[in-house]
Amino acid sequence: MGPDLQQLLDPGYLGDVQSRPIEAIRQMRADCQQVESGLSLLRRVVQGRLDIVGLELTRRAEGRDPGDLPALIARLPEVLSDRTRSTGVGRLPQIMAPGELPAELEAELEGIATAGQMADLPSMGDDELRALAEALSTFERKVSAHRRALFDRIDPLQAEITRRYKSGEASVDALLQ
Repeated sequence: MGPDLQQLLDPGYLGDVQSRPIEAIRQMRADCQQVESGLSLLRRVVQGRLDIVGLELTRRAEGRDPGDLPALIARLPEVLSDRTRSTGVGRLPQIMAPGELPAELEAELEGIATAGQMADLPSMGDDELRALAEALSTFERKVSAHRRALFDRIDPLQAEITRRYKSGEASVDALLQ
């Protein structure tokens, strides 16, 4: 099990970063990056479900047959790929393996939209489908806010590490030992 999201999001998490040993700062940064990676993956899952719900709403608005599963499947790559570039400032991933999904948020997503519900969208009423879309949108905003909060921790941690290297308080040689 990885670092605890709530602990990382605690307002006092950073504390007095300048008084901490560099190894502790590196570990704090790594913990934040690991959880952010999991949140990034979770956000993409939520967006995928939201896109699928959007497809069903569009199908209904256009009056197409609910049994037209091949057409839906044919459009999935197009729909799911439209979010491959975010509108924010790009950041290179620091961790190449996908992060672990925070269990409490993964459970919350399953409470909003189970895989079974996603497979049975045509049987939902219009109001129920719109409510699902709104719940997924709200959840996506929550996950995005958590990611932004983690970057608000990662950035000062990285800045402190950089400052120490520039000032000579830390050296690359120490990493190699």
